[in-house]
Amino acid sequence: MTTDLIDLHTVKTLVRRELRDSLRDWRIVVPIVLLTAIFPFLTNIAAQMAFDFLEGYGATVIGERMVPFGMMVVGFFPITLSLVLALETFVGEKERNTLEALFATPASDLELYLGKLIAALVLPLCAAYAGIAIYLVTTSFGGGLELPGLLLVQVLLLTTLEALVMVSGAVIVSSHTTSVRAANLLASFIIVPTALLLQVEAGLMFWGAYQALWYVALALVVVNAILIRAGMRSFNREEVLSRELDTLNLRRVGKDVRRLWLAPPGHARIALRTGEALPRWSVKRFYTHDLPRLLRSGRFALGASAAIMLLGFLFGWGLAQRFPLTASFVNFDAVASTISRGNLSEMPAGGVGLLPEFNAGAILMHNLRATVLTLMFAVLSFGSISMLLAGLPMAVLGFLAGQVGGAGSNPVQFLAAFVLPHGVVELPATLIAAAFALRIGAMLIAPPRSLTVGEGLLLGLTDFVKVFLFVVLPLLGLASLLEVYLTPLVIQLLY
Repeated sequence: MTTDLIDLHTVKTLVRRELRDSLRDWRIVVPIVLLTAIFPFLTNIAAQMAFDFLEGYGATVIGERMVPFGMMVVGFFPITLSLVLALETFVGEKERNTLEALFATPASDLELYLGKLIAALVLPLCAAYAGIAIYLVTTSFGGGLELPGLLLVQVLLLTTLEALVMVSGAVIVSSHTTSVRAANLLASFIIVPTALLLQVEAGLMFWGAYQALWYVALALVVVNAILIRAGMRSFNREEVLSRELDTLNLRRVGKDVRRLWLAPPGHARIALRTGEALPRWSVKRFYTHDLPRLLRSGRFALGASAAIMLLGFLFGWGLAQRFPLTASFVNFDAVASTISRGNLSEMPAGGVGLLPEFNAGAILMHNLRATVLTLMFAVLSFGSISMLLAGLPMAVLGFLAGQVGGAGSNPVQFLAAFVLPHGVVELPATLIAAAFALRIGAMLIAPPRSLTVGEGLLLGLTDFVKVFLFVVLPLLGLASLLEVYLTPLVIQLLY
């Protein structure tokens, strides 16, 4: 969408209106002032105490890294208030019966969305910047350590991007829910992944891997682009006004699931909002018609999942180059000897045996547990943690391949022997499961037009179950058989 379609004066007027209303509410102003004025002093005291304690044990490096960590925490707490402001943007005004007057203005849907988004972002970010400034001043006067300027830029950038992620996600939630209570419950699915990300950033800081923070910032830029684009596409004032209160009706849910199961892809609105007869469902129709359309509609999620898995492999490879192990880590003679006896459960500790029992049933159950966890975390984190679960095995694989290369062996030969025979089936299954789990998160953030959040969730879950039963499960079953009966033969052949 081009900028000439946006009246900047209208957006500024909306932002001023929202800021004026927020500054009149003491329940918003008081927490912001307290977090900005008092929390930096408390964090500085805690950081100084930790530094003195660690200095007594000679761990001065860890103590030094408490300063940037404290700065990051000081900036994070004020921006959590952006969730409160963002969740109030639409559903709060709807409950206060002021939304109709706002929507009666000549502002376009895009101008309304941008005005609400910017207004929810300004106050928390100003508080975060002020808190960081106070923390830096108190640290310098207290004889604290000097902070590198580049690290300050990183912390400010990460704080801004995290605030934008929370606000853009919360604005979408606010425009697709029907009560403040429901919006607050869904907000926990935004704050939990953000808090986990903060822990990752803290680990990188204490590890001293400051360059990795740029990759975190790049990932946040991508997430922000996705959320803002989804918000612009899905926001519609008529739908916000006409959306009724969501109620839990198990009989209605069962009926909706049954009709969504029967409906071809792209016919969710017809299935849920009309009483039209739906075509008869069959396995043949699924494989010849429904599956190609589901894969086509989920091509973005498939691409994102493939990128995460590739990045996970490269990350593991990079770790292997940075932290090489001894050359005896992979003892291929012992591996070949164990395989020749036909009992991989006796794999030596330095080998590659990762399962307690090497049989098709155990491998299949292991993969099914991972798939179920992927589905659960997709619902709880808008698909973000499920992406990490998809990238983690690839990171382990990349680490092993990197260690094999560092030990003087051929990593391509290692992958061809130990991974390719069953991975050619298992990796596509993992990719598809992760993609449709991510699609569930996308349905929660930005349901298809004319569908509520609950209906979008049902659609995402129904599509996931279809793909899991008729694509992922057969592929995982075949992969477990190949891993037990074909992979050992290939290993013996190549080693």
